[in-house]
Amino acid sequence: MLECRVQAGPAHALDIAAFALDIPAFRHSGINLFSLMPAGHEGWGAYAPFYDWENARTMGRRDLGFWRQLARRTGGRVLELGSGTGRLTVPLHRHGIPVVGVDRTSEMLQHVAPRARRARTTRPPLARGDVTSLPFADGSFRLVMAPYGMLQSLLSDVLLARAIREAWRVLEPGGLFGLDLVPDVPKWREYTRKLVFFSPEGPRGRPISLRETVRQDRDKRLTTFEQEYIEGRGASKQVTPFTIRFRTLPLPAIAGRVARAGFDVEAVLGDYRGAAWDRRADVWLLLARKPR
Repeated sequence: MLECRVQAGPAHALDIAAFALDIPAFRHSGINLFSLMPAGHEGWGAYAPFYDWENARTMGRRDLGFWRQLARRTGGRVLELGSGTGRLTVPLHRHGIPVVGVDRTSEMLQHVAPRARRARTTRPPLARGDVTSLPFADGSFRLVMAPYGMLQSLLSDVLLARAIREAWRVLEPGGLFGLDLVPDVPKWREYTRKLVFFSPEGPRGRPISLRETVRQDRDKRLTTFEQEYIEGRGASKQVTPFTIRFRTLPLPAIAGRVARAGFDVEAVLGDYRGAAWDRRADVWLLLARKPR
C-alpha cells in the first residue's frame, strides 16, 4: 500500500506533481496529487451566510457600474467567474445584460434566488462548476469577467493557468477577458482575533461580530484569513469559524500569464473610472482580448 504524506505548501503544487510523476508507484496509483492540497475554494461554504452582510460594509456595488458599462460596450453573452451570491450577476441581469454566473460553492449559489426576489427580478442563469474546467462550449461568450480578486483564490500556478486557458476557450474570437485584482494583499499587516465588525443586527437578526486573524507567507505570496462570526450573546451565542486563502501575484506577472495564454492585453487600469494603473492604485484591472 502506498503511503503519501505531503507537507509542502500549495504554491509548490506543480513541483511536487512533476516529481511524483517520475515515481512509478504514483504513475499507476490513480492518485490526483493536486486534490491533496488546498485549491482555494475551501471555507467559502461556511462564509456564504455572512458574505453579503460583510460585503455591504466593504466592496458593496462600487464596481458594478464598471462591469455594466463594459458588458454593454462589448455586447453578447457574459460569463461571471466566481459569481457567488449574485452580487454582480443579479443587478447585471436586472439591467437586461445576458449574464451567466458560475461558482463551485453551492452554499453561495443558494443566496442568488433570494437576492433576485429582493431586486424584483428573475434569477439569472447559473451553473455550479469549477473555473478551471468550465461547463460551457467553446466560444460561448463575448465577455468573461473575473471580478473582485476571484483569480487570487486560486492557490497555485497550475490552477491559475487552467482558469486563464478556460476563459480563452469559452470566449468568442475577439471576445474580452476582464480581471479585477485586490492590490498587494501580501503587504497587509498581520493581526490576531481583531474585532473587525460589529452590528446589533446581523443577517439572521441577532447581534453579530467578526473576529479575524491574518497570517502571511510572503515567500509564497499567500494570505490566510481565519474568521470567526459570533452571533448572539451569552449561552445562546453561535460561533462559525472558517478559513479562506488568497495568493497574490504582482499585476505585471498576471499580465504575463494572460499574454502567454494567447490574449492581447489591451488595458491595465487603476480604478473603476478608467484611470491608468500604477503600483499605488487601489484597484488593479486588466482587460485582455482573444484575437480574431
